[in-house]
Amino acid sequence: MTKLTKSLKLSLVAAGLFSATASAASVAIVNATLHTSTEQGVLEGASVVIEGDKIVAINPTSINADTTIDAKGQIVTAGFIGTMNQLGLVEVGAVAGSRDGSDDKATIDFDPSLAFNPRSSLIPYARKGGITQDVIVPNGGESIFAGLASVVDLSGSFESVNKKQVALVVHLGEKSKGSRAMSMKTLIDKLEGEKSAKKDDKKEPSTEQKVLAAVLAGDMPLIASVQRASDIYSLVKLKETYGINLVIHGGDDAVVVADTLAKANVPVIISSMANLPGSFDSLHANLANAGKLEKAGVKVIIGVAGDSSHNVYQLRFDAGNAVSYGMTQQGALSAVTSNVADVFGLNSGVIATGKRANLVMWSADPFELNSHVSKMWINGEEVSTEARQDKLRERYTTDSAMPRAYTK
Repeated sequence: MTKLTKSLKLSLVAAGLFSATASAASVAIVNATLHTSTEQGVLEGASVVIEGDKIVAINPTSINADTTIDAKGQIVTAGFIGTMNQLGLVEVGAVAGSRDGSDDKATIDFDPSLAFNPRSSLIPYARKGGITQDVIVPNGGESIFAGLASVVDLSGSFESVNKKQVALVVHLGEKSKGSRAMSMKTLIDKLEGEKSAKKDDKKEPSTEQKVLAAVLAGDMPLIASVQRASDIYSLVKLKETYGINLVIHGGDDAVVVADTLAKANVPVIISSMANLPGSFDSLHANLANAGKLEKAGVKVIIGVAGDSSHNVYQLRFDAGNAVSYGMTQQGALSAVTSNVADVFGLNSGVIATGKRANLVMWSADPFELNSHVSKMWINGEEVSTEARQDKLRERYTTDSAMPRAYTK
């Protein structure tokens, strides 16, 4: 850059006529049915404006956007947020080399987001289900401490890890070998040890110490995977003793202590498809549990049970199932959007000014089997929902002179 060019550039910057970065493109979605997941509720014939990666206006008096999209009355929701899976950490469950969510040596400081693959073939398939963000968690190893959860978006970008170390995951409850009492004692000993430890200002604390300190301060949620009511009750008492930010995962027996959970403000991540006991710890598994917990005042998050890394796509169907068994429509929507954002401290999950522009336009009710994603935006950018399954369908149905299993 010559002195003259540099001088001219500085003059233009001073005059406000030059910017080092071009202004972000804006998109207006008009004539939409906005399910905001806020106090505004459902807005008919509404407009939402995106600029950069944020929502900048809802129902503005005038619209002057770079691109305007007529939703023609279609439903627009905040992007769904998956939880408690290894999306991007596993490709083929039967191939050990493609599984990075666990390690025998994993403990409190295990952070599997270091291995997150934003180009996993499972991610576009998850987008087809309206999933724009996901809370990935470790499977852990020999310790009761599985490791640290992180939040990722499903944009496919190599900058997809939005927030690292958002929660500590611990596995408690029944054991095939040993006693659940020892697991609970191990947790208590760790918390008590960190609480009573003398701090050395001259020595940098370890990652484990930082994590435990954050848990004790209530800044980092402790996600306890547990089913039995008595274990859940004991954990609520532990929350009262140490002031931890407790989240129950699993909780097939949570309905037994629903009032206790609501009073203690403890969220529950639950599968709405658990309808039969899987063990003596889950004797109260029932399809109506999500609705019962909601009615009791518990903040509910719906997660996909089983191989959720490959099936997080079906989150919307599981939410619809919860509605059919007594959960409110808004409660189910919150359970896959705003409630997740609240628990993990995310600037998303609702349609409101200033929130991350993760939006999904649906052909019809997103909880219905025959609906689909019409358009999707992640961080303000429109993304495709074409998945490997679509490409395989095209490959095997395209007319060709080659044998049926091939295309040109």
